[in-house]
Amino acid sequence: MDDAEVMIGPVNLAARVDEALAVQALAFGLDDEEIAVRRHIVLRHLLSPGARAYGATTPEGKLVGFVYGMPNDRGHWWSTVVETYLRATGTADWLDDSFVITELHVHPAHQGRGVGRELITTITDEAAEPRSILSAIDTESPARGLYRALGYEDLARQVHFPSAVRPYAVMGAPLPLKRRN
Repeated sequence: MDDAEVMIGPVNLAARVDEALAVQALAFGLDDEEIAVRRHIVLRHLLSPGARAYGATTPEGKLVGFVYGMPNDRGHWWSTVVETYLRATGTADWLDDSFVITELHVHPAHQGRGVGRELITTITDEAAEPRSILSAIDTESPARGLYRALGYEDLARQVHFPSAVRPYAVMGAPLPLKRRN
């Protein structure tokens, strides 16, 4: 990791949810109403079997990035939305035996320094599942570039989530994720 002053480790995301959502709001451009909705979603997700979170913290203990995920469950809302799109591309089997990256966000001041890469590889290295899936806004972005560099490929594009303005892509990668050569 290039951001030497940031430490990656397990984080009690439920206890630090407001701090994490402040990072997400900056990184993702959320307003107060969206933050309030996401707060309840994050806390509910963290109760799922196998859910875990990692944080990127400064030496002073400030959270500047986080990732959380869990083994995928076809009964979860996200899976029920993306399943139709994955079925259309012949990739619905990715919903089984996969670790889903639910959220990954890095404070803009720490982006481009390897923090996101370290967070996602750390959490997936501990996954018992043989592959990982996630969704990302379906546009060329540094995040999509990172996911591709790690081995994620598009499984479905132009995925529309209710209430989301922009379409998403669902991506999947075998585990362990690729490392830099």
